[in-house]
Amino acid sequence: MLGCAGISVWEGANDLHMLLSVSGEPDMQQLARFAALFAVAAAVSGPAYAGGINLNGPHYNLNIIGVDNPKTAPLTGSDRHTIFVGLGGKSETVTSKIYLTPGPFSVCDGNAFDPAYACDGSKVAAQGAVFQLPCDTATPTDTGCAAGVDSASYQIWARALGTPGGSATITTCATDDTGTLVCSTDNALLVRNKGKSSFTNVTNQLTSLNACFDVGGVLTCEDVSLFDPDLTDFLWQYDNNGLKLAQLRFYPG
Repeated sequence: MLGCAGISVWEGANDLHMLLSVSGEPDMQQLARFAALFAVAAAVSGPAYAGGINLNGPHYNLNIIGVDNPKTAPLTGSDRHTIFVGLGGKSETVTSKIYLTPGPFSVCDGNAFDPAYACDGSKVAAQGAVFQLPCDTATPTDTGCAAGVDSASYQIWARALGTPGGSATITTCATDDTGTLVCSTDNALLVRNKGKSSFTNVTNQLTSLNACFDVGGVLTCEDVSLFDPDLTDFLWQYDNNGLKLAQLRFYPG
């Protein structure tokens, strides 16, 4: 089912998928128990709003799961909403790369431990996951979305889930014409504290890159949108310090 601007609607059904993803293969009793919990929650909970967005409204859901043991299966070619990355710990940072390609929201390659493949089957990098998303027209930048690039207006809200104590930093990066990896001066920090997790607006951090980089031999400092033609190989650098689950929701608007 599709919402505004081609954004998939997953809501409660995908939250159930999220729980099953981190808990392992469920038996029928576990599945029934989860289904009953969601039925009760849907009956008693009202809309939750943040920044004018109904967090229970139509959205595309992405779960980034931290694991100790690298996945070995190629996680491509299916309608998955999960990406597996390195877990790390409080005193050990493990960095994974989630490469970004333009197009409708889709996990092209959910395994950050093996070669990265785009949704069209082409190889993007020697290692990493791949997430496809449109350039965001709602994020103001110096350049805006490039002509001819898939684009849409949306916001990204994120929260840290799983065992309390973990954290992760997500930074948008790209490569300039000298081959240098350039990362934004802004990033999204997700911390799993005790108690209920709350959503944070991370739209600017994950849909734009604010940095100085080389353009034809000239050092240029500006804020650019995803897939700006002056840069290549856009990605999210995911620095994990023990966060088992980061949930990202993409809302139209």
